[in-house]
Amino acid sequence: MPIIQSVERALKILDLFDERQRELTITEISKRMNLHKSTVHSLLKTLQEHHYISQVEENGKYSLGLKLLERGSVVVTHLDLRNVARKHLEWLSATTNLTLHLVILDGQEGVYVDKVEGTGVTVLYSRIGRRVPIHTSAVGKSLVASKTDSELDLLLDGYDYTGPTERSIRSKEQFLAEIEKARINGYSMDNEENEPGIFCLAVPIRDYSGKVIAAMSVSMPASKVNEKSHEYYVRLLKECSSKISQELGYEYQKI
Repeated sequence: MPIIQSVERALKILDLFDERQRELTITEISKRMNLHKSTVHSLLKTLQEHHYISQVEENGKYSLGLKLLERGSVVVTHLDLRNVARKHLEWLSATTNLTLHLVILDGQEGVYVDKVEGTGVTVLYSRIGRRVPIHTSAVGKSLVASKTDSELDLLLDGYDYTGPTERSIRSKEQFLAEIEKARINGYSMDNEENEPGIFCLAVPIRDYSGKVIAAMSVSMPASKVNEKSHEYYVRLLKECSSKISQELGYEYQKI
């Protein structure tokens, strides 16, 4: 795969800054990059426009911008999320003998960031790093249920409702109806919509600001689901998700 030179140069400029070298002049950057000042100036202006580089008013030197802090906090949040959630996933899996998942939203898809395999069911589809459609999965529905109608319209613009099973949702109208159920109930489900024979329940996880940053789910054989087990697993999921959210700084209030 070819390297895009301008992108590579921009990334190398960012790498010039560290704890010892927090500010640099355009001349210093040009020398270290072995590039003409005009080229460096264009790269810096682009990075500055997107807040990855800032310019110190007092001396005209350049430094790293706050956008990097913002992007880095997203990574740290997800790392913290996995560390915090892990023990709760393990506890719930041990308690139920079922498979637990932790999923985050990336664009129009969910991404598995953790999985604890249970002894009571084998889920073939999921693995850490794999993507899952939001419309066929319980976790996907929980990840987007807190979004406003306008945010959902934007997210679902051009969305492909192709599904892997006969039970998969096939339209925006069906999906929005499921989202409304998730909003009302505080949990979502998929009944063999993503994998034949597998039934899943999912709940959202919130950060300190109350924003939904992940969803956790429990997966079980569809043939074993009944009203009593359904209520039992929903209760356990909500208890675990509220504990995880609290550890992430969210002030959970039981309704």
